[in-house]
Amino acid sequence: QVQLVESGGGLVQAGGSLRLSCAASGIIFGISVMGWYRQAPGKQRELVGTISSVGDTNYVDSVKGRFTISRDNAENTVDLQMNNVSPEDTAVYYCYGKSLFGPGSGGSWGQGTQVTVSS
Repeated sequence: QVQLVESGGGLVQAGGSLRLSCAASGIIFGISVMGWYRQAPGKQRELVGTISSVGDTNYVDSVKGRFTISRDNAENTVDLQMNNVSPEDTAVYYCYGKSLFGPGSGGSWGQGTQVTVSS
């Protein structure tokens, strides 16, 4: 059974930083594309960014230069470093993982962690 467990959410002031982490189990992490999504109140879930199995990253324009995704294939973790946050970044952040094959090949989601940015 694939499990993705996020941690690190909370309340932060505008202009501050926050680091989210996602611990993966039950998935062949080394061949998985991992990603972070977010869903703000009243809005659809949107992609924040992805990281390939070899560390190539892509980000949505609104977070480029502020957010950084990294992964540790030895620890089966993927992090989202959020810098210079703004109230528009307030959302529930979800970890997503999709393995090339095997468990998790259909895509799996974490339960989400709340990030609230105060102005």
